[in-house]
Amino acid sequence: MMPQAPLDWNGLRPGEIVTESQMAQDATVQFIGTIYTPWADPHACPKWGDEVDGPVCWINLHPRWQPALKGILAKDRLQLLYWLHLARRDLLQQSPRSDGETLGTFAIRSPLRPNPIASSHVRVIAIEGPLLSVRGLDCVNGTPLLDIKPEGAALKGDLSCPCA
Repeated sequence: MMPQAPLDWNGLRPGEIVTESQMAQDATVQFIGTIYTPWADPHACPKWGDEVDGPVCWINLHPRWQPALKGILAKDRLQLLYWLHLARRDLLQQSPRSDGETLGTFAIRSPLRPNPIASSHVRVIAIEGPLLSVRGLDCVNGTPLLDIKPEGAALKGDLSCPCA
């Protein structure tokens, strides 16, 4: 079998469809920093980050947010939310395996979404001022950071929907 050239990040695969209308830009998001990784191209990124053996990556928090790190050293794992700034945002159906079978965008974990927000759980290696060293990321170099949260503890209590 002949190897195929990598697809353009924003190119369409057979069977994929896009929305015809422009999305409203009705929300404001403030980037709080920048993520630095070894991957310059989305195709080079791993599908999942590796908190143990993955490469060390850096989070450069904007200095004004540095005081928000108080107490974070007590946490060894964090959840990072970031904006996939290179992703197209108009796909309704996608063929994630390039096999011709299409699924709805909301049925898969593709980075190509109406609001390309991604999340990774990372292990903290070190914190020096506004610079965090972590393992477990899977995004391109220069990705904008949206938020940092301590890894969530197991939920307690009744999880049934109060509206049912």
